[in-house]
Amino acid sequence: MTTVRKLLEAKEFATNYSVETSQTILDALKVMAEAHIGAVLVTEKGKIVGIYTERDYLYKGEVLGRVAKDTLVKDVMTPKMINVTLDTTVEQCMGLMKQYKIRHLPIVEGEHFVGLVSMRDVMLAALEIKESEIRGLENYIMGSGFQS
Repeated sequence: MTTVRKLLEAKEFATNYSVETSQTILDALKVMAEAHIGAVLVTEKGKIVGIYTERDYLYKGEVLGRVAKDTLVKDVMTPKMINVTLDTTVEQCMGLMKQYKIRHLPIVEGEHFVGLVSMRDVMLAALEIKESEIRGLENYIMGSGFQS
């Protein structure tokens, strides 16, 4: 079983981006745009207190009359996050993402933030697992002399 630990080890870039609760939506959007990411962690005095995502902007931003340059991230962030550990499996991540309709999972070990996995990370790992299973089955079939 592939775990979050293996996902993190395989990630090309392990940078975790964040903004302070006192920063604006526009600040968060700039960080996200420059890094080509869909979410940033929200911190207060160095402690993670939430996450701000593209969906937060979509549902809680301009549509509700908020102006990005005048609205603080703390007013529109998602404060309750679903966390995983390094030993969480890819399948469990997929289940959590489906159940809670989320695209990002912070990784926490004990009290310490370790990283963040996205739906893209999880889906790529799931595809690799399936491709490996298919190759194994093909090798088994070809090695057994079975002809279709």
